[in-house]
Amino acid sequence: MKYILVSGGVISGIGKGVIASSLGTLMKSCGLRVTSIKIDPYLNIDAGTFSPYEHGEVFVLDDGGEVDLDLGNYERFMDVTLHQDNNITTGKIYQHVIQKERRGDYLGKTVQVVPHVTNAIQEWVERVAKIPVDGDELEPEVCIVELGGTVGDIEGMPFVEAFRQFQFRVGRENFCSIHVSLIPQPKATGEQKTKPTQASIRELRGLGLQPDFIACRSLTPLSNEVQEKVSMFCHVPFNKVLCVHDCASVYHVPLLLANQDVITLLGEQLKLQYRLSHKSALNRWKELAYRFENATRSVQIALVGKYTKLEDSYISVMKALFHAGLACNCKVQITRIEADDLEVETQEKSPVTYHEAWQKLCKSNGVLVPGGFGSRGCEGKITAAKWARENNIPYLGVCLGLQMAVVEFGRNVLGWKNSHSQEFEEDMKKENPMIIEMPEHNTGQMGGTMRLGSRKTLFKTEESVMWHLYNKVEFVQERHRHRYEVNPQFVKDLETKGMKFVGHSEDGERMEIMELKGHPYFVGVQYHPEYLSRPMKPAAPYLGLILAATGKLSNFITNGCRMSPRNEHFDLEYSDTEEDLPELTSSPS
Repeated sequence: MKYILVSGGVISGIGKGVIASSLGTLMKSCGLRVTSIKIDPYLNIDAGTFSPYEHGEVFVLDDGGEVDLDLGNYERFMDVTLHQDNNITTGKIYQHVIQKERRGDYLGKTVQVVPHVTNAIQEWVERVAKIPVDGDELEPEVCIVELGGTVGDIEGMPFVEAFRQFQFRVGRENFCSIHVSLIPQPKATGEQKTKPTQASIRELRGLGLQPDFIACRSLTPLSNEVQEKVSMFCHVPFNKVLCVHDCASVYHVPLLLANQDVITLLGEQLKLQYRLSHKSALNRWKELAYRFENATRSVQIALVGKYTKLEDSYISVMKALFHAGLACNCKVQITRIEADDLEVETQEKSPVTYHEAWQKLCKSNGVLVPGGFGSRGCEGKITAAKWARENNIPYLGVCLGLQMAVVEFGRNVLGWKNSHSQEFEEDMKKENPMIIEMPEHNTGQMGGTMRLGSRKTLFKTEESVMWHLYNKVEFVQERHRHRYEVNPQFVKDLETKGMKFVGHSEDGERMEIMELKGHPYFVGVQYHPEYLSRPMKPAAPYLGLILAATGKLSNFITNGCRMSPRNEHFDLEYSDTEEDLPELTSSPS
């Protein structure tokens, strides 16, 4: 097993996750089996109880693990299926050590950070690195470990010490350290400054880890003088000082690293035996980047949510929209709208905010209402669903977005004006609770109490847009994260008026997919298809939204879900040759 440790310095949020994912992509392109581990030094057991404003979105895995959003990057880039143990937190490690102490495993010993906690970290990494992630039973050959936070953070110290020991435990020929650091460029002088990186490397070396590579994040490409300076003061060879400047899209990053000969350098250091030429696989990424930058059409999608002020809150949703846009050869422009800005109360308090929000909504070609929790903004989501339904605007509701569309339909079509969700009206005896709490919901704890992970959804009819978009399969496996669901008591009433539930759970009790009869595209799904979206395989509900918003959905279905005779699903024809594509720009984004 070969291990690549990716650490970060100077500031958090510097792009370690994208760089770690890109390294995995490069290793996979050479025929190696790759897995990834993300270490988060916070004391939470997992990311499940985080506010999206605190740490971005909560990503959900097949096994129901609620994990850091970087694991979503790994899965999208490397097309692997990770597990909840691929996300290590301080909370998990200390819980594990304390449980062993209570069982008497350390009987007679004083339990300390060194060696007990550091040993637990190393054992965890070695164990998880061997778990297959490619859908087969073959053990991975390379494990990329991303250490979250910034070098010098007090909560990250046990992990740095663990990897100081780990490099000798597995052998230096099997261990490589890559440090990601910032090269700031103050506007006053325009000069690239290396002092923060020097300080970060000095601290890392003082803790016993000497980086083999330094990935320098910068606004513009590094000059040779800056690379030489970093190399000299940080004790790293010049060719291992990597420039990772801001690019027009993340699809450039694997190409950027490959162009600096990272594949050869890692191969020499870790004595890797590559099985394939990477050029063919990287040509696909080059075409992705080219399409992303040179799309001939554009489509505007209104994202009506509760946490739109932080882009990372909906990162998987936004990526899924971009993937669908790539498939349709169009640039998706996402307009983020705070749901409560669409509500009548906002019109009274701040008329300008209210009218600006409605102006954005009315200019959009499609509406997406994603998942969320809590009552804030729910009336705005209901209003957005009503506007899309009445004006024949393509609509996709995900999780809470489905539930709010059902509530809106109950109010304005069935005439049940007081219909709502028990999530928001739990203490009131409502006549028509359209959305009810799941019977198995455990309210005793907050973390891990939802319906989580991969579940099967069966199609009940072939008269369904989603059945076509999913390529006419009998069932689909999608990831869930919810505590409330559509009340089956009112399904017959809803279907009588045209709201069809075309996908059910295996027991038939849970409504998974909703479509509105006679509408160009009004779809709701209880699951989260964005978690399984990939750059070269977009999620079907998101693809349907973009197709409908661009007026191509009918032709797509009529043509057997093909836009091109050369491609089975859509018109994104990736090159498998090693021919050069046009040069890409790398302008800052």
